[in-house]
Amino acid sequence: MAKEKEEKSHYSAQDITVLEGLEPVRKRPGMYIGTTGTDGLHHLIWEIFDNSRDEAMGGFADHIEVALLPNNRIRVVDNGRGIPVDVHKQSKVSALETIMTTLHAGGKFGGEGYKVSGGLHGVGASVVNALSVHTRVEVHRDGGKYMQEYKQGKKLAPVKKLGNSDLHGTIVTFEADKEIFKEIVYSWEKITSHLRQQAYLLKGLHIVVLDLREITDKVDETKSYYLQDYLTEVAIDTPAVSFYFEGGLLSLVRFYNQLLKPIHKNIFYVEKEVTLENNMPVAVEISLQYVDDMATRLSAFANNTYNPDGGTHITGFKTSLTRTVNVYGRKSGLIKENDDNFTGDDVLEGLTGVVSVKLREIQFEGQTKGKLGSVEAQSAVANVFGEAFGAFLEENPEDARAIINKVILALRARKAAKAAKDSILRKGALEGMTLPGKLADCQSKDAEDSELFIVEGDSAGGTAKTGRDRKTQAILPLRGKILNIERARLDKMLASEQIKNLVLALGASIGDSFDVTKLRYHKIIIATDADVDGSHIRTLLLTLFYRYFKPLFDGGFIYIAQPPLYKIKRGKEITYVYSEEEKIKNLGKELSMDDMIEEVEGGEEETIEEEEVKAKRVPKVSIQRYKGLGEMNADELWETTMDPANRVLKQVTITDAVESDKVFEILMGTDVSSRKSFIQSNAKAANIDI
Repeated sequence: MAKEKEEKSHYSAQDITVLEGLEPVRKRPGMYIGTTGTDGLHHLIWEIFDNSRDEAMGGFADHIEVALLPNNRIRVVDNGRGIPVDVHKQSKVSALETIMTTLHAGGKFGGEGYKVSGGLHGVGASVVNALSVHTRVEVHRDGGKYMQEYKQGKKLAPVKKLGNSDLHGTIVTFEADKEIFKEIVYSWEKITSHLRQQAYLLKGLHIVVLDLREITDKVDETKSYYLQDYLTEVAIDTPAVSFYFEGGLLSLVRFYNQLLKPIHKNIFYVEKEVTLENNMPVAVEISLQYVDDMATRLSAFANNTYNPDGGTHITGFKTSLTRTVNVYGRKSGLIKENDDNFTGDDVLEGLTGVVSVKLREIQFEGQTKGKLGSVEAQSAVANVFGEAFGAFLEENPEDARAIINKVILALRARKAAKAAKDSILRKGALEGMTLPGKLADCQSKDAEDSELFIVEGDSAGGTAKTGRDRKTQAILPLRGKILNIERARLDKMLASEQIKNLVLALGASIGDSFDVTKLRYHKIIIATDADVDGSHIRTLLLTLFYRYFKPLFDGGFIYIAQPPLYKIKRGKEITYVYSEEEKIKNLGKELSMDDMIEEVEGGEEETIEEEEVKAKRVPKVSIQRYKGLGEMNADELWETTMDPANRVLKQVTITDAVESDKVFEILMGTDVSSRKSFIQSNAKAANIDI
C-alpha cells in the first residue's frame, strides 16, 4: 500500500510534456480560434484575410481576392509588399518560414512593419498553417517569385525560388484539416457578408470573392495572379462578387438602414485623427443615423476587427452621445427646465451607428478580439465625437429636432414600461412570486436541471403534462399566437397575458433589468406544431427572446424541439422518423409498392389488407403523419420529443448579430415589399407542408 502511494505521488521532470513548434495549436485549437465548429472554420479565412487587409491599412495594397476552391481549399491573394523571404536573424531560416511555423512571430510587435494592424498576437498565419492538412504560400517581391509548402504546420521543403516576377504580394492557399474540423462546409453568405463589411471599413479597397467549388473544369491556379483574370480569359462563369466603397462608414450605415425608415435626412459622419498626451495617434471614424424603430444597432471595430462585445471605444461613444444630446436639448429649449435628463438607454433607442478606431498599440481581451481594452480609445472617441456631433446638431436644426423628439418619445416610453414592469414584479412579490396558473412547474429548484417546454395550445399542453418527467420538466401552454413585439413597446407587451405569463415563468425580469442568474430554467424549449401556424408561433417567440431576452441566446438556453414527422409501423416494429428524406431512406424498396403503404394524418392508422401482406410476403406497413403534438399520446410524446435519451433538440445561437437583426426586421417589421422579396428569394429553401 505504501509502495503504491509512493508511485502515485512521484512527480518529476519526466512527467512534463513539452509541445514544440505548432503542436500546442493542434492540441488545443479552441484556445486560438475559439471553436472547431463552423465559426472556427471560417476564422481561418479571417486570419489570412486580415494579414492582407493589414497591408491595405498600411497603404501597401488596394486589391484582395478570396477564392473558394474545390476540395475545401481557400486561396487568398493581395498586392501588398509580399512576406519577406530573406533569412531571419533569430530563427536562422527564411522570414516566411518563421512566420508560417512559429507562434508569436510577425511584423506586428514593433519596428516599422505595421503602424496599425488588426493582428496583435502574431499567431494568425501560423495557426491556420497548423490546422491545415496542406498550405502553400507564394510570394512575389523584389523581382522574384518564391514558394514554400507545409503539412499540419511543418515545412515540406525550404523556400524555393520559382523564377522572376514583376509583381508584388502574397498568395496563401490552405486546406483545413479534417482531423481538427469534423465538418468542413464554408458558407458563401457568411464569407461575403464579412468581406462586404471589411470593404466598407477600408475606403478604396477592392475585394473580390469567387466561388469555384462546383467548377468541373480544371482551374490552373498558376496561370494568373488573380483567378478572376484567368477565369475571364478562359470564359468560365462562376459566382463572384466585388466590393468597393468610397463612402466608408457612412455607406455602411446607409446599407444597415436600407430596410428601415430614417427619421432624419442627413447621416452623421466624422473621420479624424487625434494625438493623445502620450503622443499616441488614434484615428476615429464614426457614422450614425436614427430610424423609426426601438432597437439599437451599434457596431464596433478596432483596427478593422469587429468587436461584438464592444469595449473602451463604445464606452466613450455612449458617454459622449448622452452628454451631447442633453446639452443641445437644454440649449435649444427642446428639453424643458423641469424635465428629466435623457439616459443612455433613451439616446440609444432607434440608433444605427458604427464606431471604428485605429491605433498602433492595441489591446484586445482574448485572442478572438471580441472586446477592445485600450484605454486611449475611450477619450479619443469621446472628444472627437462630442465636438463633431455637437456641430452636426447645430448645423442641421431640422435633423436635431427630429432626433430630440425621438429621444423624448423613448424617455416617455421608458417611464411607461418601467411602471408596467414594476407593477407586474410588485404584484408577483406581494403574492410570493405566484407563478402563472397555466404553468405546470417542475419539482426541481436547480435551474441547471430544469427545462421549460413552451407548447402550442391546451391539447398539446395536456399531453405534455401527462407525459413529462415532473421532476425536471415544466410545461407552459400558449393560447394561440403571442403579440408581435417587433413594433410594440414594453408597456404594451406586458399588457399581453401570454407574454406576462412567460416573463413570470422565467423569473428573471425583462429588458434592461433582465438578470440571467435568476433564470429558473436552463433549457427553454419551443415545441410547436409542424405546420405554418406552428412556424409562425416559433418565429414570434424567437423575436420576443431576441429583442428582450438576448442573454438567453448568449448563454445557450434556447432550444427548438424536433418532434417526429412520421411513425412507421411494420407489424409490431415501430420507427419514428424526423424528415421526408429519412422516411424515404427508412422505407427503401417498399416505396415502390404503392398498394402496400398508405399514409394518413392524425391519430388514425391505415394499413393494407392481411391477405395482400401474405401474398407479397412482406411485413404489414403503416405510416402515420403527425402534424401536431396533440395528435400524439403521452407515451409517444415522451419517447420521441421529451425523453433526454431519445429526443432531438436544436440549440439556437446567434453567429452574426447584424444579419440576425436584419432578418427579424424583414420577417416581423412593417416593410411588406422587403418581406415579399425575402420570401421569393428563399422560397426554394423553405420546407412547406401542404
